[in-house]
Amino acid sequence: MIHLSTIPVEDKTVITPDWKELLSQSKLSTQDLLKLVRLEKHPLASESAEKLFELRVPKPYLDKIEKGKADDPLLLQILPQLAEHTNTAGFTNDPLEEEKYSPVKGVIHKYENRVLLIASSTCVINCRYCFRRNFPYSEHTQSKSDWQEALDYIRKNDSITEVILSGGDPLIHSNNYLFWLLGEIDQLTHVKRIRIHSRLIVSLPQRIDAEFIKALGEINKPIIIVMHCNHPNELGDELALATQQLSDLNVTLLNQSVLLRSINDQAEILKQLSEGLFEIGVLPYYLFILDKVTGTAHFEISISEAKKIHQALQASLPGYLVPRLTIEVPGQESKTSISHNTNQIINL
Repeated sequence: MIHLSTIPVEDKTVITPDWKELLSQSKLSTQDLLKLVRLEKHPLASESAEKLFELRVPKPYLDKIEKGKADDPLLLQILPQLAEHTNTAGFTNDPLEEEKYSPVKGVIHKYENRVLLIASSTCVINCRYCFRRNFPYSEHTQSKSDWQEALDYIRKNDSITEVILSGGDPLIHSNNYLFWLLGEIDQLTHVKRIRIHSRLIVSLPQRIDAEFIKALGEINKPIIIVMHCNHPNELGDELALATQQLSDLNVTLLNQSVLLRSINDQAEILKQLSEGLFEIGVLPYYLFILDKVTGTAHFEISISEAKKIHQALQASLPGYLVPRLTIEVPGQESKTSISHNTNQIINL
């Protein structure tokens, strides 16, 4: 990891490797993955789980996995596992009941003044705990002309002050397509902010290329990018350079993590993550309780365990580096904060 203050001025350049080529190589089989991480076999692996959820991971993320280590925390986030075939009570295909909140194609409108656009149906990396692993993306896939209905929905609802691009991962699109959509949103006068949620920045930081930076600088509305980083080993020099370029454009950079068993379920790991994020100009935002999507119960941390971990984290960091311990409850008007001392929930 590097400190931005120590980078010589001449080295503060936009990352230039061809992200599209790296993207095209991200689809793997379980056997391919094991070979690349130098494991003959893995006790948890299941090739049949690929049929439940495709295996995708880009080379820059693979490079951060410790080779020959079966319990590497990055490997466990992407490895298809036999446990995914287990049906567990309380785990469903749509744990957040998002289909209830889709007034038009491509739109999820759960919260009064914020609307989410399903801007992409795919990611460069398929995290095995993904709450949208069973999402009906085919019903929300959009061409430029298709987006007019969604844009009209926002245009007619002046209570919407923030538009969130999610997916899949919105940054998987070409710059031409992505910035056409951002430009359309930028023209909506009552929208004050545009937020982009992306796992791709962490797993493929080469995506933040010179063309991206130039086009983003032409958007007038404030931009917030919420990264998804779960473990300090996912950080690195390339990500630091990417976030630096975004910070230079006054982009607000936040991070959200999911609390995952055997991956980041220790206060010390989360402390290292928060400290590392701050070094590259990113503030910790949310620490989520796992959404109960079918096939992910092996990642679950109970709320009581989560409280203890979060309380230890809070004792070891200043407040601005402590992400909010949060759960998403279907039907609530906002995210729900978890209190340490009581069973009380607090809407955010």
